[in-house]
Amino acid sequence: MLETFRRAPTTPQTGLDVDDPALLQLRKACRLVGAAEFLDAENGYYTVVIEAALSAIERTSQFYLLDTALLHDDDYVTTEQVYDRGEQAGLYDHDVRDKLLDLWRNNRSRTYYREGIGSQQRATDMATLARETHDHVLHVAGYSHECICREQRDSG
Repeated sequence: MLETFRRAPTTPQTGLDVDDPALLQLRKACRLVGAAEFLDAENGYYTVVIEAALSAIERTSQFYLLDTALLHDDDYVTTEQVYDRGEQAGLYDHDVRDKLLDLWRNNRSRTYYREGIGSQQRATDMATLARETHDHVLHVAGYSHECICREQRDSG
């Protein structure tokens, strides 16, 4: 199995073949937002939707931080640091930062470790939050032309 990851992929995922670290994070976020919306529409994958939505929000924030040089591609940052820097960058205020961290710390962990159980409403709300956050950051950054999930929505 490990050998599979050591070799160059023969059929790589389209849209992620970019050299710019910021654009790579943006497009990863696009894929995660799209996956959350797709799986939520199909119902039953609530935990996966919650995970994908939270990851999409974090990747979207990382895109902005990398794009504005508030984060460098060789920096290792935790989720908390991404949200802290997102607040410092003006992506959201302190209250939103706290709410995002609360969602990540409590609800993600509780759902993941089955202390709390994912539900259709929670999954739907998280997919919506991921889309709204993604769209907000794209608006602030002015990068909608690089967003592959927007291209898919507009063509679909």
